[in-house]
Amino acid sequence: MRGFVISEAAVEPWREDGDTATVRLTIDRSSGSEKLEQRVIRFAPGRSKLYRLEERQEVVYVVSGRGTLSVGGRAHDLEPDMGAYIAAGESFEVENPGPEELVLVAVSFPQANGAAPPTERRTIRRADRPTLPAGEERRFEYLADEEVGSHDVTQFLGVIDPSRVPAHGHVYDEVIYVVEGEGTLHLDGKSTPVSTGSCIHLPPKIPHTLENHGPGPMRVLGVFHPAGDPAGRAFEETK
Repeated sequence: MRGFVISEAAVEPWREDGDTATVRLTIDRSSGSEKLEQRVIRFAPGRSKLYRLEERQEVVYVVSGRGTLSVGGRAHDLEPDMGAYIAAGESFEVENPGPEELVLVAVSFPQANGAAPPTERRTIRRADRPTLPAGEERRFEYLADEEVGSHDVTQFLGVIDPSRVPAHGHVYDEVIYVVEGEGTLHLDGKSTPVSTGSCIHLPPKIPHTLENHGPGPMRVLGVFHPAGDPAGRAFEETK
């Protein structure tokens, strides 16, 4: 499969009895993503059930709302534009004090052999990260990465000004969630409208570009494997 895009709203949600979480599995093997699995999770007020990761790790991004992530009995505050990491074999709970939903985007991926143990630090605030350039019209901040124990993938928040840059490809496998804005995804010769809640899978080296129609910036959450630099490109077409 040569890339994939779907709206969160187009995915059927499910909710387990006794849990506060409504889950949409937006990207997985069925959409061509062999390692990265993306879910959009909406927590109602209250405490979730206890979850346990077995052979997969997970990075989490807070879209909206506030709450607490408890891992191994230690609580970590959650707030918008924050990333977090949970290692394979760990158990965790999410508490939402309400009254609004707590909305998370979670991306899980296999635990690599010999992975380093997680650090005491679990969360990264976007406001605490430097803004780095990725061309004239684009910039980003790292979120969950090796500083919190995520050595196999990189999680970042990107900002795209109104523009259309040349099509390009990356060396890594990537999933994207559109946090804010609207535009067009030009992917492998096809053009698809995207907006807040759009979920995208970009295989390595596939030609693509995200066009922002404006008037304001587009914000996108990206998670890619293997870890590295979001601005790194395998190629870029000429204008």
